[in-house]
Amino acid sequence: MALYAEGVRYDREYHETRELADGRVVRLRCIRSEDRDALVRAFGKLSRESRYRRFLSDVPFLSPSMARYLTEVDGKDHVAIVAMTDSHDLKEEEGVGVARFLRLPDAPHIAEAAVTVIDAYQGKGLGRVLLEALTHAARERGILIFRSAVLVSNAPMRRILDEAGGVVHHDEGDTLVVDVPIGEPRLHWSDLPIFRVLRAAAGFGAKGAAGDPEP
Repeated sequence: MALYAEGVRYDREYHETRELADGRVVRLRCIRSEDRDALVRAFGKLSRESRYRRFLSDVPFLSPSMARYLTEVDGKDHVAIVAMTDSHDLKEEEGVGVARFLRLPDAPHIAEAAVTVIDAYQGKGLGRVLLEALTHAARERGILIFRSAVLVSNAPMRRILDEAGGVVHHDEGDTLVVDVPIGEPRLHWSDLPIFRVLRAAAGFGAKGAAGDPEP
């Protein structure tokens, strides 16, 4: 059973319904261990490019151990928020996106963060919705900085990094590991530097990949 931080909104009871730009509706909630099969199915709906942008390598499928790791989270140091919708036959939920952070054990105010949206839902505002929820959940748990690995070849995203005040933590050759403060609670989430950075790093759709990030 997952162990959740006390006194937070984004816990096992959290749920929220949001409408996307094209009118489709998704339900947000924290991930559960029983979401393992749905996560595997959602991964299969990612294009090769989307998988590469997310994992910085060509990961063809999720192994059982990876699926367990990604769904059996403690809700405090490892938090994942999923976006779900009904299947066509209305018999089960389908995963269409997930945002997660993993707190660094030697730097508890920093967390590695990532957002993934299946190709059919890219460019609809879902990445923005997930990142907003993830940022709020991180603040609740004392996270001040999101760390993200990004491709050096992604020139548009690197420009956004410069504008957002991102600091290169270290250079791994073909990737940069960058720290970005998530911002103060008083700021509107869309004004936060981390929103622009992770949105670009995730490459939500052709517009994002081309350097014109999703509004």
